[in-house]
Amino acid sequence: MCGIVGYTGGRKIKDLLIEGLKRLEYRGYDSAGIALIEKNELLVYKKKGKVEELEKETSKIQINTTTGIAHTRWATHGEPSETNAHPHQDEKKSIAVVHNGIIE
Repeated sequence: MCGIVGYTGGRKIKDLLIEGLKRLEYRGYDSAGIALIEKNELLVYKKKGKVEELEKETSKIQINTTTGIAHTRWATHGEPSETNAHPHQDEKKSIAVVHNGIIE
């Protein structure tokens, strides 16, 4: 099971995404991550463990963007780790993707 949150609009996004992930914690998960677009740069933050750990890691980062996605993951394939946590990026780090399931 996973949780997915996305937003684009007029509000600053980082805290909104973290709050959205917290509301999905009851579903169970082993890692969490967010992807944000800030000044045409894709920023991705991922942590193994609780959303609280992701919140701590991003708490000192000043983000003014209003577009982003977030994900909590429950491992069914691959171990719980920051590498396997979502969002995933392409090789050029220009696209971030979250999904529920297996992409082969």
